Amino acid sequence: MNSERRAIALFGGTFDPVHFGHLRMALELKEALGFDEMRLLPSHQPRHRQSPGVSAERRREMLALAIRDCPELTLDDRELCRGGDTYTVDTLEALRAELGESVSLSFCMGLDSLLTLPTWHRWQRLLELAHLVVATRPGWHLPEEGEVAELLRSHEGEPRSLRESPAGSIVVREQTLLPISATRIRQLIERGQSPRFLLPDAVLQYIEDKQLYRTATESGC
Repeated sequence: MNSERRAIALFGGTFDPVHFGHLRMALELKEALGFDEMRLLPSHQPRHRQSPGVSAERRREMLALAIRDCPELTLDDRELCRGGDTYTVDTLEALRAELGESVSLSFCMGLDSLLTLPTWHRWQRLLELAHLVVATRPGWHLPEEGEVAELLRSHEGEPRSLRESPAGSIVVREQTLLPISATRIRQLIERGQSPRFLLPDAVLQYIEDKQLYRTATESGC
């Protein structure tokens, strides 16, 4: 085991808006798995999801506000700067080119994202570039057949795998996930109701100041 290998984790999402569910999961994963860095990676336009409700710049600013007093989490805005459709594989290839072959990279996701993995662009390449860390709720069950089940059988690893090699393992981490939804937050704001205590006060203040999410068709420009 190479105990000196640097381990960097990426926690992706649209963060539209960022909320305590995102932040708590990222922090718990960093601490539980001992990552040297946990980077929050807002996507510009993921192909498998609806377009974000506000602009890339607004989402970047909200995320920066959310983590400004949390040194354990950092912001990586490369996908926002790149623009266009967002492909995780492209991001991981760029990071590999920057960081070299020996650094451990982990891409964190929920079980729902893992189940859709075969629909992702060049998904077979992902485990050549990084580990996958999958956060599941207590009581959830992993698939027993199909492409994802086969992938799990051939690549399932333990937390120590994240230091032993730079890529190639799937580590499943069961944890209590806060039942907070960005969709629900947007709906509350659109209806004139308060989303307080679901997201950081600084983010809520920003949303109020900029009058974001007031209508279903808001562009955020």
